[in-house]
Amino acid sequence: MLATVTHQCYTKAKFKGKLLCCKKKKTAIMMEEEIMFKVNDNYQKLPGSYLFSTIAKKVSAFSQANPDKNIIRLGIGDVTQPIAPAIIDAMHKAVDEMGDAATFHGYAPDLGYEFLRSAIAKNDYQARGCDISTDEIFVSDGAKSDSGNIQEIFSVDNRIAVCDPVYPVYVDSNVMAGRTGEYDAKTETWSNVIYMPCTMENNFVPELPKETPDIIYLCLPNNPTGTTITKDELQVWVDYANKNGAVIIYDAAYEAYISEDNVAHTIYECEGAKTCAIELKSFSKNAGFTGVRLGYTVVPKELKCGDVSLNAMWARRHGTKFNGAPYIQQRAGEAVYSEAGKAQLKEQVAYYMNNAKTIKQGLKDAGYTVFGGVNAPYIWLKTPGEMTSWEFFDYLLENANVVGTPGSGFGPSGEGYFRLTAFGSYENTLAALERIKKM
Repeated sequence: MLATVTHQCYTKAKFKGKLLCCKKKKTAIMMEEEIMFKVNDNYQKLPGSYLFSTIAKKVSAFSQANPDKNIIRLGIGDVTQPIAPAIIDAMHKAVDEMGDAATFHGYAPDLGYEFLRSAIAKNDYQARGCDISTDEIFVSDGAKSDSGNIQEIFSVDNRIAVCDPVYPVYVDSNVMAGRTGEYDAKTETWSNVIYMPCTMENNFVPELPKETPDIIYLCLPNNPTGTTITKDELQVWVDYANKNGAVIIYDAAYEAYISEDNVAHTIYECEGAKTCAIELKSFSKNAGFTGVRLGYTVVPKELKCGDVSLNAMWARRHGTKFNGAPYIQQRAGEAVYSEAGKAQLKEQVAYYMNNAKTIKQGLKDAGYTVFGGVNAPYIWLKTPGEMTSWEFFDYLLENANVVGTPGSGFGPSGEGYFRLTAFGSYENTLAALERIKKM
């Protein structure tokens, strides 16, 4: 910006530390230095918008152009069944307590209320022979938040390893932190990320990386492929991490859908996991809390970097940036572990897994190559012919009015695949299959 000041004689002007003179015009010209805030440039590296935001925009545009079409959504993993009665009762009681000064609750404790953390420790860990204490459990507003935030306690110099395809939050949050290097649009990969391809050739099971990572992200049962590994196979990963000084970020959001006996429900069933693993858990899929928001993260006290406790670091971060999950939600979480809650949620999980079985068999009958649907509520299918993932998305939306998720949105190894969720209603699941069979 230029500013002029005219004087009757030779003038000197000092502006923002700079001396500017003009004899002939007897004018001091002052150049204002440009002062501008700076942004986190790492955000500018992110290609496009978040996967499910892109899907939502495409579906919205189709709906506006075709208002008479009844769209069936089997894309995003959002539940459709109502909250279980035992949990609703607990929430109603908690709401009543908030209306009485004698039982009102304000800010929650940093780690979460003792009643919920005790229920989690007892039912999710100690009942499985895992020695996890309440002060290693951090209650939050959901596993998605924790999966994006957990990277904050690690140095930007760490190198991450992810399955490919993978839940986008793992990679995107590390991009935002400046940990992933540069993006190659041609290969759709990041220069400083180690990719562990999960393909039909290896049964969509990750293999130990050829390069040594510092942080390993594992989601088992897997989103998006719906596949998983045995407890013995998981033990190999724990041994690898301990041997190489790596940390495993273990996302167990779909643990409630495990149906096979030889699959671990928590990584802490594996020997040595407490010295190398952080576990993320969600109430969204097992209890239908997508609209309630509740989850937790386990950071064992034995997990250290030298003498530095990651448990203490996460506690510091949690206390600084999070004001605690609301009392009503935490009482709802406690009800998940009641006898009535367990019974009702078992029926709900069975409902969704029946959908998964129906989708898988229906697609097989229609000639599709399909995977998953046994230990997770996701079906992973090969796109027909030479269609790309997004081409099949458009084809399915336009011809069957069914929404799914393009596999390429989860990573380059997802190209040529497509994910369908079993979280819809049974009626919609059947209707979607009939439409697909008619294409």
